[in-house]
Amino acid sequence: MKAFADLYRALDASTASSAKQAALQRYLHAAPSRDAAWAVYFLAGGKPRQLVPTSLLREQARLAAELPEWLFDESYEAVGDLAETISLLLPDPDETLELPLSEWMEQHLLPLRGQAPEELARLLQNQWRTLAAAQRLVYFKLITGAFRVGVSRLQVTQALAGVSGVDAKVVAQRLMGYTHIGARPSAEDYDALVAPDDAASTGTGSHGGQPYPFFLAHPLNLPLAQFDATIGPANGWLFEWKWDGIRAQLVKRDGQVWIWSRGEELVSERFPELQTMGAGLAEGTVLDGEILIWRDGRAQPFAELQQRIGRKTLSPKLLRELPVVLCVYDLLEQEGEDLRGLPQHARRTRLEQLVASFPHPQLQLSPLVKGGDWADLARQREQSRALGVEGMMLKRLDAQYGVGRTKDVGVWWKWKIDPLSVDAVLIYAQRGHGRRASLYSDYTFAVWNGAQDDPVRQLVPFAKAYSGLTDEEIRAVDAVIRKTTLETFGPVRSVTPTMVFELGFEGIAKSSRHKSGIAVRFPRMLRRREDKPVEEADTLASLRALLQEAE
Repeated sequence: MKAFADLYRALDASTASSAKQAALQRYLHAAPSRDAAWAVYFLAGGKPRQLVPTSLLREQARLAAELPEWLFDESYEAVGDLAETISLLLPDPDETLELPLSEWMEQHLLPLRGQAPEELARLLQNQWRTLAAAQRLVYFKLITGAFRVGVSRLQVTQALAGVSGVDAKVVAQRLMGYTHIGARPSAEDYDALVAPDDAASTGTGSHGGQPYPFFLAHPLNLPLAQFDATIGPANGWLFEWKWDGIRAQLVKRDGQVWIWSRGEELVSERFPELQTMGAGLAEGTVLDGEILIWRDGRAQPFAELQQRIGRKTLSPKLLRELPVVLCVYDLLEQEGEDLRGLPQHARRTRLEQLVASFPHPQLQLSPLVKGGDWADLARQREQSRALGVEGMMLKRLDAQYGVGRTKDVGVWWKWKIDPLSVDAVLIYAQRGHGRRASLYSDYTFAVWNGAQDDPVRQLVPFAKAYSGLTDEEIRAVDAVIRKTTLETFGPVRSVTPTMVFELGFEGIAKSSRHKSGIAVRFPRMLRRREDKPVEEADTLASLRALLQEAE
């Protein structure tokens, strides 16, 4: 654990990509495979299921520190991060016991899950008595599921490529599925990541249910008049609608079907009808597409799909009322052959032939959008909300299927419609994470439930947002929050309504789970409206009007 804690501090202390890369490679060169396996898991975004209930962890830490509850809470309020708070408050260990990261995970941390509260308390107190002070922060980051440090998955991929001599694209493919929530990475798993790049280690057949790295689109934010000069004429592109669902790959190999989300979560059990459909496909088939609720011949709002995502049990009634399809737009593997090196138009032709030969209600082919020129396509794009889509996808006819958001083998663009927006009032604030842990950067916004002349109208919360502002803007908002705080609830503050923000969001739907009766998709702050008084912020009627337009 000491070496991993040292790596964490080195990564957290540096803002230079070169320094982070050097630190990663030093660690990977020196670490035993069983420790490197877990380090890569966490650095690449892996998070085990919750190990210890937060309330129990806080109480045991308070007892170990011999602090009254009010003082522990005040300390947490001042620090803003639970893992850091506990690591600062614990007394010195009785004796320091140095254990490797893998041993901490496999023999001490993972076995905590599911233990009775009394046994959990005993185990935690025993661990803390031997935990070196310099390793506490990482330990508590792991145990709380709050492990974040300033490296991207791409940087981890590059570090693995650097220490192994294997092409980064091959490493990226091997990493797919590595951070699945139920994974327990082993020395053998790590050795497979850095194994020499030969047929034995990279052949499709050796991957089982492993998906391919997803090819990602770049946002297209250009005036229409610049399209021809910047990306060329429209006849060099293939056009599809940009669906609002869950990006997924269906993998059929070895007589089994796996369904992976873009976040590398194995979601097969959540969509049994897609597993059943996939069972009829030929061996060695990998499809890329979007999971959608499909009814009456069209995609339904994402809010309906969310109802399925959040259910642990899928009843026959739910499956009937919220039927899903895989709307496919790419064929990555056919009969065991990797097709990603073929041009886009060739993969599309093969995909159309596959769907035509395998008619199934749960398999939909993403239709192409036809347009004579960019102006014609722009007119069609204006229909996006009426069709329940987010805009258009532009795919170069000669593009291969790349790894991540790249342009080296071709390019995809996402030409999204402008966001919906309302002016809303900030009413609650919560501390952020990482470098924003000391600032109030996560906000809850509300709109009025009546017009300005309504004497009893109130502000009704409807959305939370934390993105869209610069660091300087967040510091300015943080200063206002501290001056206008009304009450404190743990890390959350309620504030006097004084600040109005323009919020943008991609979609809107009815919701029985929200007090406002409305849920919005991907809310973000577009700007602070210092020119607008709180009394003139938007109302629920404004949101309902947007909802009616979307329907």
